[in-house]
Amino acid sequence: MFDFEKTIAITGHYGSGKTNLAVNLAVDFAKSGEKVTIIDMDIVNPYFRTADLAGLFDEHGIRLIAPQFANTNLDIPSLCIDMAAVIDGCDRLVIDVGGDDSGAAALGQYSTVLNNSGCGLYYVVNRYRYLTSTPEEAAELLRDIEQVSRMRAKGIINCSNLGQDTTADDVKVTADYALRCGKAAGLPVVMTAAERSLCVDGAYPVDVYIRPFWEE
Repeated sequence: MFDFEKTIAITGHYGSGKTNLAVNLAVDFAKSGEKVTIIDMDIVNPYFRTADLAGLFDEHGIRLIAPQFANTNLDIPSLCIDMAAVIDGCDRLVIDVGGDDSGAAALGQYSTVLNNSGCGLYYVVNRYRYLTSTPEEAAELLRDIEQVSRMRAKGIINCSNLGQDTTADDVKVTADYALRCGKAAGLPVVMTAAERSLCVDGAYPVDVYIRPFWEE
């Protein structure tokens, strides 16, 4: 696995696979013996919630910080964090960031302490999402996220998938797309993630903890 910073923020378009990736990273860090905290900072999208997996986090000793109104029908969730204290209190911090520039605004509230701590912001791309189907579209969305969050991304992560219909070939054919996303954004591609059962060579194997409601 790529050698991530102590604090990492995972962002990307809705449906890119960013939340599932964030969960897998947190679980794998915990399995390696680290004291892990995960923050559900996706306060906009109600369908793919890190907070839905509280039981999984408890099982692995992972601390979950979620919006005050996560998993309710209230329209305006709130998130108030002493970010410096959170960083100091764990070995590894994973932040699941909202899927567009509006979602990334929550991250921007903590940009000073996160930048000072050396936080790595990573941008997840999915060739099969309609608003990021070209490298140019993906790079434009990233620029919006960076501007609002007041942070610069460190790298691209390719999570191209078609949900439960994904095959190994569907992942493999997106390698060039990911490289072109990196070129358009001026960033390296640090990882490709693929569902474990697909056995894609060189890919970070992930378990599927997050599925859209229409696949359940």
